Amino acid sequence: MRRRSRREPDPFDGILLVDKPADWTSHDVVAKVRNYFKLNKVGHGGTLDPLATGLLVLLIGKGTKLSDRIMNGDKVYEGIIHLGITTNSQDADGEITAEKDASHITREMVENAIAENFMGDIEQIPPMVSAIKKDGVPLYKMARKGQEIEREPRKITVFEFEVLGFENPLVKFRVKSTKGTYVRTLAHDLGNVLGVGGSLDALRRTASGPLSIDKAYTLDEILECDREALAEKAIHLTDLIR
Repeated sequence: MRRRSRREPDPFDGILLVDKPADWTSHDVVAKVRNYFKLNKVGHGGTLDPLATGLLVLLIGKGTKLSDRIMNGDKVYEGIIHLGITTNSQDADGEITAEKDASHITREMVENAIAENFMGDIEQIPPMVSAIKKDGVPLYKMARKGQEIEREPRKITVFEFEVLGFENPLVKFRVKSTKGTYVRTLAHDLGNVLGVGGSLDALRRTASGPLSIDKAYTLDEILECDREALAEKAIHLTDLIR
Protein backbone atom coordinates (compact mmCIF):
# COMPACT_ATOMS: atom_id res chain seq x y z
CA MET A 1 0.00 0.00 0.00
CA ARG A 2 1.43 3.36 -1.05
CA ARG A 3 1.88 5.76 1.84
CA ARG A 4 0.61 9.26 1.55
CA SER A 5 3.53 11.69 1.42
CA ARG A 6 3.90 13.86 4.51
CA ARG A 7 3.56 17.57 4.02
CA GLU A 8 6.25 19.93 5.20
CA PRO A 9 5.47 22.43 7.96
CA ASP A 10 3.67 25.51 6.68
CA PRO A 11 6.23 28.16 5.62
CA PHE A 12 4.59 30.83 7.79
CA ASP A 13 1.73 31.57 10.18
CA GLY A 14 -0.34 34.50 9.01
CA ILE A 15 -2.36 35.72 6.06
CA LEU A 16 -1.99 36.01 2.31
CA LEU A 17 -4.00 38.60 0.40
CA VAL A 18 -5.32 37.27 -2.91
CA ASP A 19 -7.05 39.17 -5.71
CA LYS A 20 -9.63 36.50 -6.48
CA PRO A 21 -10.41 35.99 -10.18
CA ALA A 22 -13.96 35.78 -11.46
CA ASP A 23 -15.61 32.35 -11.82
CA TRP A 24 -13.58 30.87 -8.96
CA THR A 25 -15.26 30.07 -5.66
CA SER A 26 -13.44 31.05 -2.47
CA HIS A 27 -13.05 27.33 -1.75
CA ASP A 28 -11.46 26.82 -5.19
CA VAL A 29 -8.77 29.38 -4.33
CA VAL A 30 -8.16 27.87 -0.89
CA ALA A 31 -7.84 24.35 -2.35
CA LYS A 32 -5.56 25.50 -5.17
CA VAL A 33 -3.11 27.29 -2.88
CA ARG A 34 -3.20 24.54 -0.24
CA ASN A 35 -2.50 21.75 -2.72
CA TYR A 36 -0.04 23.65 -4.93
CA PHE A 37 2.21 24.56 -2.00
CA LYS A 38 1.43 21.42 0.02
CA LEU A 39 0.21 23.44 2.98
CA ASN A 40 -1.39 21.89 6.05
CA LYS A 41 -3.80 24.56 7.22
CA VAL A 42 -5.49 27.05 4.89
CA GLY A 43 -8.78 28.88 5.39
CA HIS A 44 -10.26 32.19 4.34
CA GLY A 45 -11.53 35.28 6.14
CA GLY A 46 -14.84 35.78 4.35
CA THR A 47 -16.24 34.23 1.20
CA LEU A 48 -16.81 35.86 -2.18
CA ASP A 49 -19.39 34.67 -4.73
CA PRO A 50 -17.96 33.19 -7.96
CA LEU A 51 -19.13 36.30 -9.85
CA ALA A 52 -17.09 38.56 -7.58
CA THR A 53 -13.42 39.47 -7.78
CA GLY A 54 -11.11 41.20 -5.37
CA LEU A 55 -9.79 40.80 -1.86
CA LEU A 56 -9.85 37.27 -0.49
CA VAL A 57 -7.92 36.84 2.75
CA LEU A 58 -6.25 33.43 3.01
CA LEU A 59 -5.40 32.25 6.53
CA ILE A 60 -2.39 29.94 6.73
CA GLY A 61 -1.05 27.88 9.62
CA LYS A 62 -1.83 29.49 12.96
CA GLY A 63 -3.31 32.36 10.97
CA THR A 64 -6.50 30.28 10.77
CA LYS A 65 -7.12 31.32 14.38
CA LEU A 66 -7.70 34.85 13.11
CA SER A 67 -10.80 33.84 11.17
CA ASP A 68 -13.32 35.63 13.42
CA ARG A 69 -11.17 38.73 13.69
CA ILE A 70 -10.80 39.02 9.90
CA MET A 71 -14.42 38.17 9.10
CA ASN A 72 -15.82 40.67 11.63
CA GLY A 73 -14.25 43.66 9.89
CA ASP A 74 -16.25 46.08 7.75
CA LYS A 75 -16.11 45.48 3.99
CA VAL A 76 -15.78 47.80 1.00
CA TYR A 77 -17.06 46.85 -2.46
CA GLU A 78 -17.33 48.41 -5.88
CA GLY A 79 -19.68 47.08 -8.51
CA ILE A 80 -22.35 47.58 -11.16
CA ILE A 81 -26.12 47.30 -10.72
CA HIS A 82 -28.26 46.54 -13.77
CA LEU A 83 -31.64 48.23 -13.36
CA GLY A 84 -34.67 46.67 -15.03
CA ILE A 85 -33.39 43.09 -14.72
CA THR A 86 -34.45 40.79 -11.88
CA THR A 87 -32.89 37.34 -11.47
CA ASN A 88 -33.52 34.44 -9.11
CA SER A 89 -30.06 34.80 -7.59
CA GLN A 90 -30.12 38.62 -7.52
CA ASP A 91 -27.03 38.71 -9.72
CA ALA A 92 -25.94 38.05 -13.31
CA ASP A 93 -25.34 34.35 -12.62
CA GLY A 94 -29.05 33.68 -12.11
CA GLU A 95 -31.98 33.20 -14.42
CA ILE A 96 -33.90 36.31 -15.44
CA THR A 97 -37.31 36.31 -13.78
CA ALA A 98 -38.53 39.78 -14.80
CA GLU A 99 -37.61 42.65 -17.12
CA LYS A 100 -38.90 46.20 -16.94
CA ASP A 101 -38.17 49.42 -18.79
CA ALA A 102 -35.78 51.54 -16.70
CA SER A 103 -35.14 54.26 -19.28
CA HIS A 104 -36.93 56.88 -17.17
CA ILE A 105 -34.66 56.37 -14.15
CA THR A 106 -32.18 59.19 -13.51
CA ARG A 107 -29.05 59.39 -11.40
CA GLU A 108 -30.85 61.74 -9.03
CA MET A 109 -33.62 59.17 -8.54
CA VAL A 110 -31.04 56.49 -7.75
CA GLU A 111 -29.17 58.68 -5.28
CA ASN A 112 -32.39 59.75 -3.55
CA ALA A 113 -33.53 56.12 -3.24
CA ILE A 114 -30.20 55.18 -1.68
CA ALA A 115 -30.22 58.10 0.77
CA GLU A 116 -33.79 57.40 1.89
CA ASN A 117 -33.67 53.59 2.11
CA PHE A 118 -30.16 52.16 2.29
CA MET A 119 -28.04 54.22 4.66
CA GLY A 120 -27.25 53.53 8.31
CA ASP A 121 -28.85 50.64 10.20
CA ILE A 122 -31.17 48.70 7.91
CA GLU A 123 -32.59 45.19 7.56
CA GLN A 124 -32.27 42.94 4.54
CA ILE A 125 -33.72 39.54 3.76
CA PRO A 126 -30.97 37.13 2.66
CA PRO A 127 -31.37 35.68 -0.85
CA MET A 128 -32.48 32.08 -1.37
CA VAL A 129 -29.27 31.46 -3.29
CA SER A 130 -27.05 31.67 -0.23
CA ALA A 131 -25.19 29.39 2.17
CA ILE A 132 -27.45 30.25 5.11
CA LYS A 133 -28.95 27.07 6.56
CA LYS A 134 -32.53 26.24 7.48
CA ASP A 135 -32.86 23.08 9.59
CA GLY A 136 -29.30 22.19 8.55
CA VAL A 137 -29.95 22.57 4.82
CA PRO A 138 -28.27 25.42 2.87
CA LEU A 139 -30.83 27.69 1.22
CA TYR A 140 -29.14 27.39 -2.17
CA LYS A 141 -29.89 23.65 -2.20
CA MET A 142 -33.57 24.41 -1.66
CA ALA A 143 -33.42 27.05 -4.38
CA ARG A 144 -32.06 24.50 -6.85
CA LYS A 145 -35.22 22.47 -6.27
CA GLY A 146 -37.38 25.49 -6.94
CA GLN A 147 -38.24 25.93 -3.27
CA GLU A 148 -38.54 29.29 -1.56
CA ILE A 149 -39.02 29.68 2.16
CA GLU A 150 -39.54 32.63 4.47
CA ARG A 151 -36.25 34.13 5.70
CA GLU A 152 -35.73 36.25 8.77
CA PRO A 153 -34.43 39.76 8.02
CA ARG A 154 -30.91 40.53 9.19
CA LYS A 155 -29.65 43.81 10.57
CA ILE A 156 -26.69 45.41 8.80
CA THR A 157 -25.14 48.87 8.75
CA VAL A 158 -24.34 50.69 5.54
CA PHE A 159 -21.73 53.40 6.18
CA GLU A 160 -21.29 54.54 2.57
CA PHE A 161 -23.28 53.91 -0.60
CA GLU A 162 -22.00 56.17 -3.34
CA VAL A 163 -22.97 56.32 -7.00
CA LEU A 164 -19.67 56.49 -8.91
CA GLY A 165 -21.25 56.61 -12.35
CA PHE A 166 -24.59 56.26 -14.09
CA GLU A 167 -25.24 55.17 -17.67
CA ASN A 168 -28.83 54.00 -17.71
CA PRO A 169 -29.56 51.19 -16.94
CA LEU A 170 -26.16 50.64 -15.26
CA VAL A 171 -25.25 52.08 -11.87
CA LYS A 172 -21.60 52.00 -10.86
CA PHE A 173 -21.31 52.17 -7.07
CA ARG A 174 -19.13 51.90 -4.00
CA VAL A 175 -20.45 50.59 -0.68
CA LYS A 176 -18.94 50.19 2.78
CA SER A 177 -20.90 48.05 5.21
CA THR A 178 -20.73 45.64 8.10
CA LYS A 179 -20.03 41.94 7.72
CA GLY A 180 -22.85 39.75 6.48
CA THR A 181 -24.12 42.29 3.95
CA TYR A 182 -25.42 40.78 0.72
CA VAL A 183 -24.50 43.39 -1.87
CA ARG A 184 -26.58 41.62 -4.51
CA THR A 185 -29.56 42.04 -2.18
CA LEU A 186 -28.82 45.76 -2.01
CA ALA A 187 -28.93 45.78 -5.82
CA HIS A 188 -32.16 43.79 -5.87
CA ASP A 189 -33.85 45.94 -3.23
CA LEU A 190 -32.71 49.21 -4.82
CA GLY A 191 -34.29 48.11 -8.10
CA ASN A 192 -37.54 47.31 -6.28
CA VAL A 193 -37.60 50.71 -4.55
CA LEU A 194 -37.20 52.33 -7.98
CA GLY A 195 -40.05 50.18 -9.29
CA VAL A 196 -38.07 48.49 -12.08
CA GLY A 197 -36.16 45.68 -10.39
CA GLY A 198 -32.42 45.28 -10.38
CA SER A 199 -29.58 42.79 -10.15
CA LEU A 200 -25.85 42.81 -9.58
CA ASP A 201 -23.80 42.74 -12.79
CA ALA A 202 -20.31 42.92 -11.28
CA LEU A 203 -18.72 43.09 -7.83
CA ARG A 204 -15.21 43.66 -6.51
CA ARG A 205 -14.18 43.66 -2.86
CA THR A 206 -11.54 46.31 -2.25
CA ALA A 207 -11.13 46.16 1.52
CA SER A 208 -11.81 43.97 4.54
CA GLY A 209 -11.23 45.72 7.84
CA PRO A 210 -7.78 47.36 7.59
CA LEU A 211 -6.72 45.07 4.72
CA SER A 212 -6.74 46.49 1.20
CA ILE A 213 -6.74 45.11 -2.33
CA ASP A 214 -3.66 47.29 -2.98
CA LYS A 215 -1.59 44.75 -1.05
CA ALA A 216 -3.08 41.68 -2.73
CA TYR A 217 -1.51 39.42 -5.35
CA THR A 218 -3.20 37.79 -8.30
CA LEU A 219 -3.49 34.03 -8.29
CA ASP A 220 -1.05 33.85 -11.22
CA GLU A 221 1.53 35.86 -9.26
CA ILE A 222 1.13 33.54 -6.28
CA LEU A 223 1.44 30.36 -8.34
CA GLU A 224 4.72 31.62 -9.79
CA CYS A 225 6.23 31.45 -6.28
CA ASP A 226 8.00 28.69 -4.42
CA ARG A 227 7.29 28.24 -0.71
CA GLU A 228 10.04 30.68 0.29
CA ALA A 229 8.78 33.39 -2.06
CA LEU A 230 5.22 32.76 -0.87
CA ALA A 231 6.32 33.47 2.70
CA GLU A 232 7.80 36.79 1.55
CA LYS A 233 4.43 37.87 0.11
CA ALA A 234 2.57 37.07 3.32
CA ILE A 235 1.69 39.16 6.35
CA HIS A 236 3.07 37.15 9.24
CA LEU A 237 1.28 36.48 12.48
CA THR A 238 3.84 38.43 14.52
CA ASP A 239 3.07 41.54 12.43
CA LEU A 240 -0.69 41.08 12.77
CA ILE A 241 -0.80 40.88 16.58
CA ARG A 242 1.40 43.90 17.32
